Amino acid sequence: MEMIKVKNLVKEYENFKLENFSIDVKEGQLYGILGPNGSGKSTVVKLLTGQIIPKSGEIKVLGFSPEKEALELKRNIGIIPEQETPPSFLTVKEYLEFVCKVRNLEKYEEKIEHWLNFLELKSYENNLIKDLSRGNKQKTLIAQAFLHSPKLVFIDEPLINLDPIIQKKIKDFLINYVKEKNTVFLSTHVLSIVKEICSDVCILKNGRVLLNDSMENVSKSNDNFEDFFIKLIENEK
Repeated sequence: MEMIKVKNLVKEYENFKLENFSIDVKEGQLYGILGPNGSGKSTVVKLLTGQIIPKSGEIKVLGFSPEKEALELKRNIGIIPEQETPPSFLTVKEYLEFVCKVRNLEKYEEKIEHWLNFLELKSYENNLIKDLSRGNKQKTLIAQAFLHSPKLVFIDEPLINLDPIIQKKIKDFLINYVKEKNTVFLSTHVLSIVKEICSDVCILKNGRVLLNDSMENVSKSNDNFEDFFIKLIENEK
């Protein structure tokens, strides 16, 4: 089943152009989009989730057009943005309850309890978000994205600000999540994350796709993923 279909996508800014970007992401993939800073990764996530509008091209996400059906799309996906923070005037638990109510989830108390415990946020549940560390704010955003068990989740820099123990938990969770016929679209510049957990990879530089393949194929052809990535990036003028 096709979860994301993109054809000839173009988006322009003053000093940047995403050009003729095309990908297909299927059910059960842990799809990583990888590239140096400024390559267009976050732009792609924002286009696919209806946060910005393309200049041209076709996008379908879960069968929805992000440009024309953004609200319907957002009801059916999870999003973990790179820099956004939850409302500072709410406690962690209040924010998660708010998300559940907006999504019309029933009997959500157990879901919230599960994520508070899983992400080691239980002792912070009554703390105002403004008083949390960056890591705990990030964990709160992770929790809100998965409360409704979406079939498709977009994650921009998933492990930023997290300690090694929580990083391991999240990586293991994502691997198991896609085994249940869910799909994860992950944007990062951290090579080790893609190498360790992604089934497929798209490598971008300056808004252009340099590679779009399975990690299995990439690994078969290249003993050292880091060296392969650096060579690919440096050879692209």
